[in-house]
Amino acid sequence: MTTHGKSGTGPLAQHHDRYSLDGLFLRYLRGQIRIFWPRIGFVALVSLVLGFVVSPLAGVLGMTVASTAEVIDGLYLRYARRKVEQGADTRALRIVSTITALLHGTAFAVGAATPFWVSSLFGDGGQQAVDPVFTVGLLAGGAINAGLTYPFHKPAAIVRLCAYALTPILILATGRGSFDDMGFHLQLAGLLILYGALIWHLTFVVRSFSRIRSIMLTQALQQQELEGAYQRLLSQQVEAKRLALVARHANDSVLLIDQNNKVQWVNEAFTRITGYSFEEIQGREPGELLNHPQTNQDTLDKLIEGRRARQPFRLEILNRHKDGHDVWLETNQVPILGNQGGEMSYIAIERDMTAAKQNAQQLEEARLAAEEGGRAKSDFLATMSHEIRTPMNGVIGMAQLLEETDLDGDQRLYTNTILSSAKTLLALINDILDLSKLDAGQISLNPCNFDLHQCLEETIQLLLTQAEAKGLTLEVERDVDLPRYLVGDDHRLRQILNNLVGNAIKFTEKGRVKVSVEMEPAQDGGVLLNCAIIDTGIGIPKDMLTGIFERFSQADAAISRRFGGSGLGLAISRRLAEAMGGRITVTSEIGSGSCFTLVLPFALGSTAEATALPNQEPKGGNDGLSGERILVAEDNRVNRLLIQKFLKDASVELEFAHDGAEAVDKAKLFRPDIILMDISMPVMDGLEATRIIRASGQSQPVIVALTANAFDSDREACLAAGMNEFVTKPISKSQLLEVLASFSDIQGVQLTG
Repeated sequence: MTTHGKSGTGPLAQHHDRYSLDGLFLRYLRGQIRIFWPRIGFVALVSLVLGFVVSPLAGVLGMTVASTAEVIDGLYLRYARRKVEQGADTRALRIVSTITALLHGTAFAVGAATPFWVSSLFGDGGQQAVDPVFTVGLLAGGAINAGLTYPFHKPAAIVRLCAYALTPILILATGRGSFDDMGFHLQLAGLLILYGALIWHLTFVVRSFSRIRSIMLTQALQQQELEGAYQRLLSQQVEAKRLALVARHANDSVLLIDQNNKVQWVNEAFTRITGYSFEEIQGREPGELLNHPQTNQDTLDKLIEGRRARQPFRLEILNRHKDGHDVWLETNQVPILGNQGGEMSYIAIERDMTAAKQNAQQLEEARLAAEEGGRAKSDFLATMSHEIRTPMNGVIGMAQLLEETDLDGDQRLYTNTILSSAKTLLALINDILDLSKLDAGQISLNPCNFDLHQCLEETIQLLLTQAEAKGLTLEVERDVDLPRYLVGDDHRLRQILNNLVGNAIKFTEKGRVKVSVEMEPAQDGGVLLNCAIIDTGIGIPKDMLTGIFERFSQADAAISRRFGGSGLGLAISRRLAEAMGGRITVTSEIGSGSCFTLVLPFALGSTAEATALPNQEPKGGNDGLSGERILVAEDNRVNRLLIQKFLKDASVELEFAHDGAEAVDKAKLFRPDIILMDISMPVMDGLEATRIIRASGQSQPVIVALTANAFDSDREACLAAGMNEFVTKPISKSQLLEVLASFSDIQGVQLTG
């Protein structure tokens, strides 16, 4: 389908349209139509000459034949041009136009040969004098015209040339005209010369057309390139104006610096940031006005090196405002290179970083203050823990000793009250320490293979007495498919369950507390433990459900006064559950009770690796000790007295040291089997004393840390120093005997410090 109703958008497209098959055909049509009337006039003139020279009949016949063909060809060419310009397919049009060209060429050849045909039919009439020149001239002229159209419509030109070339041959072959032998041969020779001339003419036309086409193509390419360059230049001008507008109104300062480091142009933001106007900075080096006495020399060296490398670079530099205050700038400089690679100028885009620097400094100061506050908090908690646990050790220990004496009813009540109050205070201290560890992200989890059934039974058993004292039923419902052994931190599981079940008992006055335990598979191949603690207690208002997990929080002040408690249990339990990868949720209705759901992930454990609580029978006496030599390193007189009283009936040999240095000396002389080592002591602390003992070549005792320091970092420090066990104060008599019994069969242990 042709596209000659639509012009191309560029010189190359227009050249293609002009010299394509359809384009050449359209040019042929327009050219032939343009010379239609001249052709009719020429036919009329030739016919008139024929009428005068040959005969009127010849003129009439020639005019009739030639003009009819001209009209038919002309009308069809007009029709074809209209179709082509409308976008019609040119294939059929070219075929028909070739037929009309054949008709036109044949008619023209017949008209040119009219003198011969008339002479043959009606007599000589002077034909010999004029017809050869007349006929040959007309055919040669027609052939020349047909040859000129050859590049545009080859089939039409060829059929015309064939008609013109065959006419003389037919005249000679049919014997038209009166030629003797000499005349015949002369006519034949002339005819051959004419054919040669026409062939040369056709070749010349083709070559000329090809040359012109090549020249036009070159011009089209050049014009296309010129237009492209113009469009690029126009686009660059538009882009340059746009960039100039952006640079002028940018929030960052923009500088144009030449190859000599002189400022050529700055925008308004430069004046706002530095205080210097364009007139003040123009033609000067930026550093002359902006460099600060405290500008880092390394930064200036990097700036110079960046320019020398002719590469974009970015850096931060301390500058000085016109009014004298400091200005931090982030400068991003990009070189603009000349056509031959020579450096022409730099564009510097500079952003005011003063506020960001001040904010960063404030954040750093805040971070340091927070770290200092965190250290102060940790130091305070450590001090509080140590300073409270130390006298608490004496209070609880002495109350336990007092409980073992003969007491009347009131005295036993007073003693139990002391023990209960001391334990409550100790639980509060432990809760505060746990909360502090959770806040600092320092809570430690110690996963192990444990017996889930035993863990649940022992936890419930501890709380059963409390429930029975209130007349409550404490039920446990376990899934029949509940696995026995899991891998996880069973100590933290006990702590969470103790808080949740203990809370349920505390806030339930009648009815029951039910613990439902189920298991479901987890995506990682482990299991999810679901524990639902359901009570028939007072319930929690819906608007207070989210607040009950906040620290030191209970549903309301009246409940706090009625039931007591610090409000830390639930906060610690949720944080512990989250640290273990689980969660705690709650639903409740006033007067109907509450349901706390604990979900924790665990790995499946094995029977062979399950750890059980110590349950060893004593080897010697009923305390499990049999003559061990025990050195107690303790600077507190009350604690020394307490340990002495705890072990007065045990089968051990006791020796005391008042500080770490004395403990090192007595370890050499006394050669103990077990050392109970306090950490905070005068002269030399327990850690240093342990390191010295482990570094000695003597037979190594078991060293147990007995300290009021309760943090995980303290435990790690003790174990790293070479101690075997870590026990926190306050310690009960049963706990002390249990620890000593666990090491009673270990004597002369060879350990290295």
